[in-house]
Amino acid sequence: MYLEKINGAADVRALSPEELPGLAAEIRCALVAKLAAHGGHVGPNLGIVETTIALHRVFDSPTDKLVFDVSHQTYVHKMLTGRAAAFTDPERYDDVSGYSEPSESEHDHFVIGHTSTSVSLACGLAKGRDLVGESYDVVAVIGDGSLSGGEAFEGLDWAAELGSNLIIVVNDNQMSIAENHGGLYGNLAELRATNGECENNYFRALGLDYRYVADGNDEGSVEAALAEVRGIDHPVVVHVNTEKGHGWQPAVDQKERFHWDGWFDEKTGESKLPAGGEPSYNELTYQALKRHMEADPRVVAISSATPTVMGFTAERRAEAGRQFVDVGIAEEHAVALASGIAAAGGVPVYGFYGTFIQRGFDQLMQDLCVNGNPAVLLSFADSVCGMNDVTHLGIFDIPELSAIPGLTYLAPTSREEYLAMLDWAILQRERPVAIRVPAAGMVNREVDTAAADWATTTETVREGADVAILGLGCAFGIAEEAAGLLAAEGVSATLVNPRVASGLADEYVEKLAAAHKAIVTVEDGQLEGGFGEKVARQAAATCPVYCAGVPRGYYDRYDPEELKASCGLTPQAVAAAAMKLLAKANGR
Repeated sequence: MYLEKINGAADVRALSPEELPGLAAEIRCALVAKLAAHGGHVGPNLGIVETTIALHRVFDSPTDKLVFDVSHQTYVHKMLTGRAAAFTDPERYDDVSGYSEPSESEHDHFVIGHTSTSVSLACGLAKGRDLVGESYDVVAVIGDGSLSGGEAFEGLDWAAELGSNLIIVVNDNQMSIAENHGGLYGNLAELRATNGECENNYFRALGLDYRYVADGNDEGSVEAALAEVRGIDHPVVVHVNTEKGHGWQPAVDQKERFHWDGWFDEKTGESKLPAGGEPSYNELTYQALKRHMEADPRVVAISSATPTVMGFTAERRAEAGRQFVDVGIAEEHAVALASGIAAAGGVPVYGFYGTFIQRGFDQLMQDLCVNGNPAVLLSFADSVCGMNDVTHLGIFDIPELSAIPGLTYLAPTSREEYLAMLDWAILQRERPVAIRVPAAGMVNREVDTAAADWATTTETVREGADVAILGLGCAFGIAEEAAGLLAAEGVSATLVNPRVASGLADEYVEKLAAAHKAIVTVEDGQLEGGFGEKVARQAAATCPVYCAGVPRGYYDRYDPEELKASCGLTPQAVAAAAMKLLAKANGR
C-alpha cells in the first residue's frame, strides 16, 4: 500500500520513479471501487492521475498553490494530501466533498464547483503574492472543456500581462461532459497533431509562453515538463494531452456516461441501478422536443455542454442535425443565441441545470428579456431534493429568475402540467418563458391541460374559508397534505396550485386575502426574494401570511428530508403554522 503512507507532497517526492506506476494503479483501484459504490466523477479523475502525481512531485503544496478548475477532478489531489482514507475506507466515503474544499485541507484554496474559474483565481493569487512580496509557484489546472467558458478566456487574456510566475496546466482530454464544441478545439487538435509545434497557436496568440506534453498519462513526461517551468518568471501554458477514463476500459469506451456515474459493477461498468419504471423528465423533454422538431423545422434545442439534461444522447444529437446546438460551457452565449434565434423567427428551447444559469444572468436580463424575445428556457434540478453540494444547489432559481421583468417562470406540479406547459411555451410567440422542471421525483396528477395561457391560470384544488395554502411546483404535495391535516382538525382550507413562480397578479392575491383569515405559501427553494415573499407583500394590507421555504444560506451535502424538517417544509409544520396564524387572527 502506497496511499496509506502519503500525507503530502514530500511523501510523493520520496517515492522512486519505479514505484510511481504502482501508486497510479492503486489510486485507480480506489477510485473505481469508491465511485462504483458511492457515485462521483469517474472519467475526469482516472484521466488525471499521472498529471496529479507529477504536480505533487514538482510543487510543494500548500506553499505552492494548486487551483483546480471545476475541481471535480481533485479526487487524486485529495488522496495525495492526507485524505486517502475517504477513498479507501467505505465508512469514510462521505468525509470529503466531491470538489475542492478549504475547510478539509490547507491544500485546497477555494470552494470551486462551477467551471472556467481557475485561471482568474490563480491570477488573483499570483497578483496578491506579488503585492505582499512573497515568492511561490501558482498553478492553475484547467480542462480543455472549461476553455469554452468566457471567464477562462478572460483569465488567459489578462494572464499575459501579469509579468510574473503563473503556470497554467491545460488538461486536454478532448472532452467536456460530452464532446467539445467551438473553433478553439480545432486549434487544440492541430497542436496535438504537430506535437505542439504548429504556427497557429491559441495560447501564443494571447501572448503566453507554451509547452506541450504529448503523453499526459506518462508521469515522467509530465513531471519533466513541470520541473522545467517551476519558478518561471512569467506566465506559461503547459498543454498536457491525456485520455479521459484512462486505465479503466469501461470509462475509456463510454466517456460521456462515465463523466459522472455511480452504482455500477467495478469490473464491467454495468449499472446496478434498477431498470425500467417511469421515464425521467429528461426523457419526457426529449420526446416532447422531438415531436415539435418533426412538426416544425424552426424548433431548435440548445445545450451548454449538458445535452443529456434534455435527453439528447449522442445518437439523438446526430439525428436532430441542425435542430440541436451545443455551445459548450458558455451559458452567456447560449442565452444570447436563443434570443437572436427567436428574433429571427426560430423557436429556441434552451435546457440547463439551474445552478449553471447563474453565469448567464446578465444575458437573461439584457439580451433576452429586455428585448422580449420568445425563447423557451428549461431549468433542471431546482429543488431541495436536487443536487446537494454547496456549489451546485438548486434553491436559488426562483429569486434569480423571478427578479427579471418580462420573464414568465412557470412551476408545474406534475408530469402532465409540465408537458402541457412545455407545449404552450413552444407554441406561443409573445414572450420569453422559463419552466422549473420538476426535480423532486415523478408525480402524476389529473389536471386540465387545456389552459389558453399558463402564465395567468392558477388552479384551485379545493375551496375553503379559513386559510388559503399556496403550494408552488414541487412543494405542492406538502401543501396538499397540510390542507388534509387541517381539514381533520375542522379547519376549512383553500388549496391553490399557483403555477407561476414569478408572481401572481395583484388582483388575484388581494381577492384571496379578502376571502381568508390567513395565507400560507410553500415553496421548494430560497425564501428571501422568492414566491412567498411576493405574495406576502401583495396581501400585507389584508391578512397575515406565513411563508415556508429554505432560509437564505449555503447548504453542503445535506440530507434533503432533514433540511426540509429543519426549515418547516413538512405537512405537519405547514399545518401548525396555519393553525398559529388562525389563532392569532381569531384573537386567541
